[in-house]
Amino acid sequence: MSEVKMDDIVALCKRRGFIYQGSDVYGGLSGTWDYGPLGVALKRNIMNLWWQHFVDARDDMYGVDAAILMNQKVWQASGHVDTFVDPLCEDMVNHRRYRTDHILKDNGVNPDGMTMQQMDAAIAEKGIKSPDSNPLSKSRTFNMMFRTFVGPAQGAEVTIGEPADDTPRVENLEGRKAFTYEESSVSYLRPETAQGIFTNFKNVVDAFYPDLPFGIAQQGKAFRNEIAPRDFVFRSREFEQMEIEYFVHPSDWERAFDELLASTHAFLESLGLKSEHIHELVVPEEDRAHYSKKTIDIEYDYPIGREELMGIAYRTDFDLSNIQRVSKKSMEYQVKGTNERLVPHVIEPSFGVERALMAVLSEAYREDEQNGDKRVYLALPEHLAPVKFAVSPLLKNKPALVEKAREVYRVLKQKYGAVMWDDNGNIGKRYRRQDEIGTPKCVVIDFDTIEGDGTVTVRDRDTTEQTRVKIEEL
Repeated sequence: MSEVKMDDIVALCKRRGFIYQGSDVYGGLSGTWDYGPLGVALKRNIMNLWWQHFVDARDDMYGVDAAILMNQKVWQASGHVDTFVDPLCEDMVNHRRYRTDHILKDNGVNPDGMTMQQMDAAIAEKGIKSPDSNPLSKSRTFNMMFRTFVGPAQGAEVTIGEPADDTPRVENLEGRKAFTYEESSVSYLRPETAQGIFTNFKNVVDAFYPDLPFGIAQQGKAFRNEIAPRDFVFRSREFEQMEIEYFVHPSDWERAFDELLASTHAFLESLGLKSEHIHELVVPEEDRAHYSKKTIDIEYDYPIGREELMGIAYRTDFDLSNIQRVSKKSMEYQVKGTNERLVPHVIEPSFGVERALMAVLSEAYREDEQNGDKRVYLALPEHLAPVKFAVSPLLKNKPALVEKAREVYRVLKQKYGAVMWDDNGNIGKRYRRQDEIGTPKCVVIDFDTIEGDGTVTVRDRDTTEQTRVKIEEL
């Protein structure tokens, strides 16, 4: 994997319509990415595979799709308002801001387990400067949630420094103006999908009364105001998550944890990720989230280095108990056939779609030599490939070939859906283009098809071997 360069993957993604910089025509917006036609298809295939593996193939999973905007009490009870923070430091000359732990990592210092004060001490001891070689400020905490306002929230605009009452204010970027707002109008773009699951726990139990253990799954957008988004789609401000909250009896959490961990590895294998590129990291207590009693991070050998791909955590009854405490509504579950009532404990496998997609692209990226020329191709698993077949006539100026090719295209399109018509350029250029987007098979209609035995040429992406196949056997 160290031979795969991230710049090559990024270039391929833009060149072939997988991923573009967000708002690129206006100069871009850092930490945002737009998915082109092939990127949408690949991402959807990954998400569909996850849903089939963890939800459709099981009897104990229930899906939800919760709102992105939620009552602010959700994030107060969960601890996000107070604790969802990163350490931020600032270049003292140009005032650019950076995550302190990233500054340390970039300078060969491992920040894991360090307090903010210890990070500052390490920067001072080693004389670490900003990327622009300027002194750095002391660190402060920065809440990563995007705050917004629901309804007619904004009041009159005032100049900073004017006498005013105690009504809360929000400053704009220039810091010269502010507007008043009502605290009750505050909401947040969700930083995770998990809380939408927890707030629907009682609804699912009341509607379905599933046996314990059972899980609730959700896929959807999440938003984090990252101080320094970087590494392509690995760390961005808008992304998608695939999360499960698996509700268990407190005495059964270890078995459930191990079962979901094994199922996670099976899913990663179905993404085409090699086991030697996947590593388990048992997160030590001082580095775990405040709600977790056990966390295992699954790390992957990306071209940018070994980084977290996903995590699985034992969250105890932290979330449901907080909801019960703040909402004053019972989150207890009555175990069927008994008088036992309890607040279930939770195992949470949490996946980032973009990190999974980046791992799939990294694993599939290949370079070789064909007929003396460099060839780039994506060795994607066939079930993930955005295009399953590319169909083309050998020559697009021969009506008989085009007509027969269109007939084959329609048959395959009806059966497989993800089939592309490609008659642009000569056949060699078509093969190279389809190789780069990961199409497993190219089907070419030639003169033998219409004048000879009725077979077509099927060319394999990975081996480049060509075989003759009857149309009805495609």
